Amino acid sequence: MLSRVADNLYWMSRYLERAEHIARLMDVNLIQMLDQNPNTAGQRWEWLLASLALARTDAMVDAYSITRALTFETNNRTSIVACIMAARENARQVREQISSEMWEQLNRLFLLVRRTTMDVIWNNEPHEFFRVVKEGAHLFQGITDATMSHNEGWQFIQIGRFMERAGATANLLDTHFSTYSTDDPEPGGSIDYLAWVGLLKSCTAFEAYCKVYTADVQPERIVDFLLLNAEFPRSVRFGVDRVQQALRTVGRMTGARTAGRAERLAGRLSAALDYAQIDEIMADSLHEYLVNTQRQCDQIHNAIYQVYISYPIDTALAL
Repeated sequence: MLSRVADNLYWMSRYLERAEHIARLMDVNLIQMLDQNPNTAGQRWEWLLASLALARTDAMVDAYSITRALTFETNNRTSIVACIMAARENARQVREQISSEMWEQLNRLFLLVRRTTMDVIWNNEPHEFFRVVKEGAHLFQGITDATMSHNEGWQFIQIGRFMERAGATANLLDTHFSTYSTDDPEPGGSIDYLAWVGLLKSCTAFEAYCKVYTADVQPERIVDFLLLNAEFPRSVRFGVDRVQQALRTVGRMTGARTAGRAERLAGRLSAALDYAQIDEIMADSLHEYLVNTQRQCDQIHNAIYQVYISYPIDTALAL
């Protein structure tokens, strides 16, 4: 496969996963405004921005302006509309590599968000708009799995999706638990029950969590579930495992001599998560563990580029 094609498919998948993630965070935060203490509203918006690695600007003064910035501002590269536009542009450049059904669904989602305005969703029902974005991304994933050959291109789509998901979940955990671990270590304190439930719902994990631990929401159990659970699709461990599997398959398909580096890095992180113990992580430093996990995700990303996308010409000639 051409490196250009692999790059476009990888980023198409990452951008669409990012748009779905932001839509979910926005939806949960806006719904929680109905129940939360007004004194904690500002703090929760700060958490949301920090989890997306964004700084609050002077224009982000309230829920309306933050929602507009994270949803419709095209000059903000992490807004929902900007991510969907980027995903569509990447798909357009490899139109011949994806199915017609994939292109139609992505184009449909693009047209929907482009013809919607902030005033329309704010005056009607923001939840409905974010639901459509989330379901549009889920439908694209399902159509991809059902209509595209599970070849190298499909594997790069999986790598992009789960790389983005693992990093987003790790960053979300780090943002919430940095405040928990440093300011108020007792459950029920300033970071209240609604905040923990909101964290789980931000990962569509509340019902799945309750099936494992019942409705007893405990911070340590939340970390264990979202970080180390091998079966939940949005846990960090699940995402890294899927990245490793996809890289192993791509390496076998391509026969690239240097493919082992990316797979080896993913395998190392996967093994670390497989054998990690939550009590040891919490006893040492959860923040350092999550930062190290994100650093290793970045190393995997860089290795993928070095092996499959930005490799030197002499490496290509040697294959």
